[in-house]
Parts: sequence; C-alpha cells; structure tokens
Amino acid sequence: MSWLEAIILGITQGLTEFLPISSSGHLIIVPWLFGWETPGLAFDASLHLGTLVAVFAYFWRDLIELVRAIPTIVRKNVSLLKSPAVGEADDTFYARLGVLLVLGSIPGGIVGLLFESRIDRLFHSDTNENRSIVIIAVLLAFFAILLWIADRAGSEQRLLRSIRVPDALIIGAAQAIALMPGTSRSGVTLTAGLFRDFNRADAARFSFLLGIPLVTFAGLTGVVDLLRSDLTGQELARIGAGMIASAISGFIAIRFLLRFLQTRSTGVFVVYRLVAAVVLIGLVASGFR
Repeated sequence: MSWLEAIILGITQGLTEFLPISSSGHLIIVPWLFGWETPGLAFDASLHLGTLVAVFAYFWRDLIELVRAIPTIVRKNVSLLKSPAVGEADDTFYARLGVLLVLGSIPGGIVGLLFESRIDRLFHSDTNENRSIVIIAVLLAFFAILLWIADRAGSEQRLLRSIRVPDALIIGAAQAIALMPGTSRSGVTLTAGLFRDFNRADAARFSFLLGIPLVTFAGLTGVVDLLRSDLTGQELARIGAGMIASAISGFIAIRFLLRFLQTRSTGVFVVYRLVAAVVLIGLVASGFR
C-alpha cells in the first residue's frame, strides 16, 4: 500500500463513516475502482480509531458529562429510565443517555460476535470481488429507499431528551445490520431514529455517540492485529497516516452533517446512494473488472 492509497482510504473512511453512505462499502469500492489491492480487515479496523478520535474531538463536552454522570447512574440505576429528562440541563439527562447508549450497543455487540467473521469472509474474498460489489450496490439502493421513507414518514417532533428504552434498542438493532457493507452504520441508525420521530440532528447525534463502543472495540482489535503482523515500520507509518486522514476528514464530516441536517433533508444522500448503486452495477455488467 502506497502513502497515497493510505491517505485516500483514510479520507474515504472519515467522510463515509459519518455521512449516511457506508464506510465499509466504500473501503471495498474505492480499491476496486482503482485496481488497488484490498487493504485488509486490520487496516480497515485501524482507520476506525481515526474516526473515533473525530467523535471524541467533536463530542468531548458530551463525553465529559457522560463520565460525570456515572455516580448518578450508580445511585439511581433503573429509576433513571422511568421518565424522560426535562431538558439537557437536567442532572439526569446524561445519566439516562449513558444507560441508553449501553443498552443500544448490546444488539450490535451480539450480532458482531456471532456473524462478523462470516460477513468479513463474504465481502473480502479476492475471488468474489464483483459479487461483493453487486451486493453492496443492492444494499446501497435498498437502504437509500428506507432512509427516504423515514425522512418523510417521521414527524421529527422528538428531541434527544425524550429517548426511551425502546428507542435505544430499536436504533441499536439497526446498528447491528450495519455489519453488512453498503448499509451504513450512520445511515441505518439515522433511519431508525427518524422512524421513531426524532428530529434529524438529534437522531444523528445519538447515532454518533452510539457508535463509540463498537468502533472502539473494532479499532483496538485492528491495532492489535497490526502489531502482531510482520509489517515494517514504514508500512505502519502509512497506516498511521491513514488514521490521521480519517480523523481529520471524520471531524469535518460530523460538523457538516449535524449542521446540514438542522435545515435540510437527507435527500442528497439518498440520491448519491441510488446513483452509486446504478453506476456500480453498470460497471460490473460491462466487465469493468
């Protein structure tokens, strides 16, 4: 892997991790388009640490408040979930949010432990690249339509402070689906949040915070695998460059999307996904690779 490839893939990961267009799908699509060697799961996972840095950098105030809320969580336990917080200034808001983030992470954690290796083998097999691209294209289109429906069906009347256990579990279950490249973790969780009538910006905010536990686990696993490998110092440096690129582009993507969704719909992402799906299927059908 060259320096240019590592940086381009890092930027790709950072942008597509938070924009609802599928990071895992694009990390397969981009090398396929340029004829690059597939970077491998460990590299993909290590890029997640870059995007994790972006989440920490953008949501540092929320994360500090979540840590400060731990004593309240320990003291009040299940009683926190009985009623929504009055507002974000309410001393129970972050305590409730912390508990619900943990609950929402459970479905994805279970599905990941059971099926992640199988899904990885399906999409990272060199002998089935075109099949993988077609599956990704179909998933891009299918979940684009779901996002479009959710954006129009949801009332957008609910704020994050009103989130309850069923909301967290449903959005968490949606996150579990995102193990399939082409779905988009941010996309499916945003879709679920919109179906639960949250406004776009708060649905995206919960989505980004919800991803922290799983992204942390995936990133650390990738780093451990890299350290156990026989990579040279220069190769590790290139991976580090990719991580830095993913952190910077990820921060930009978070900032852009949260501001964008305050006044606009997800229509542009729906169109992008549909166009990308058509182009990919057309390329495969034409014998591009």
